[in-house]
Amino acid sequence: MAERCAVVGIGQTHHTARRDDVSIAGLVREAAERALADARLDWGDIEAVVVGKAPDMFEGVMMPELYLADALGAAGKPLLRVHTAGSVGGSTAIVAASLVQAGIHRRVLTVAFEKQSESNAMWALTVKTPLQAAVVAGAGGYFAPLIRAYMQRSGAPDDTGIRVAVKDRANALKNPYAHVRDATLSFDAVAASPMLWDPIRFHETCPSSDGACALVLSSDAALPETAHPPAWVWSTAMRSEPTQFAGQEKVNPLAGRACAKAVYDKAGIRDPRREIDCAEIYVPFSWFEPMWMENLGFAPEGSGWRMTYEGATALDGDLPVNMSGGVLSSNPIGASGMLRFAEAALQVRGQAGEHQVDGARTALGHAYGGGSQFFAMWIVRGQRP
Repeated sequence: MAERCAVVGIGQTHHTARRDDVSIAGLVREAAERALADARLDWGDIEAVVVGKAPDMFEGVMMPELYLADALGAAGKPLLRVHTAGSVGGSTAIVAASLVQAGIHRRVLTVAFEKQSESNAMWALTVKTPLQAAVVAGAGGYFAPLIRAYMQRSGAPDDTGIRVAVKDRANALKNPYAHVRDATLSFDAVAASPMLWDPIRFHETCPSSDGACALVLSSDAALPETAHPPAWVWSTAMRSEPTQFAGQEKVNPLAGRACAKAVYDKAGIRDPRREIDCAEIYVPFSWFEPMWMENLGFAPEGSGWRMTYEGATALDGDLPVNMSGGVLSSNPIGASGMLRFAEAALQVRGQAGEHQVDGARTALGHAYGGGSQFFAMWIVRGQRP
């Protein structure tokens, strides 16, 4: 029987466009120290460290986990590195949880980060087609056609993405760690912002952020005395599929649907819309909220946009989504998935402050990456499994 695993410490940096005051090592240590303080533990209480980040070519620092060992108190301890593109923060947390659930370690520190101010993600994400000039279209250039396909097949109103952006940026005003905090942002301001990759406007896309997130995971037998109750990990799941294959469904990917089914089945969830109190999901471009509502089984295919229109995904809706402001408001890529998992844990621990969902008992954390090919999810609850 697997050991029970709980989140007992959560830490993150303030996310911003540039953190010139710290190195990468300083950035990850800042998040880790806050997670340890939240868990009321010290470096010596940690048995292993699991690190995650997006591709090394972003910052041009190869195998950064090697030089981060000292900064993360990992010298002389097991240190693992995880990499699954943009979903890496989520899959890193899952690997860390599995070390506890397997009974290998009692307490594990997991950290994910990105320092985009020292990278060129647009260049790194541009497909280099042989014998052709690179168009430097980045992630937006890849995902915009998928959004247009969704709009065509669902009949979603053109302003759906604008409504998501306004909601998430309003939620970010309640999150002191969020990168984009603009109290003047309105529906008209989003609509009037420059079109970057039709139909994605400037204010409908994620920022480039520096930031890190850390979690302390503990077995039931090694639970520390903390100020807040633990968030119990009820289920985890990861699925992936190739970037391209014949007959691939890119708008509603099979790997995402399979991952959602697996994580719900493990947690005993039969009706996710009714049984999950809130969800923090990976939405780098606003239109991905309605698309993921369908992929995650919260809405029938073709009707995810109705949840946005009806206010169901608002902070006071029946299924609040991206209470923290989401990836649209903070995007240190390597950490973005872990921030989604951390927010789910914050909600069931009652630590989310102004963006706390009243009575949140069951929460979903979700991350995806690559060309909609890597998916990672977990369900956390305040109740012990």
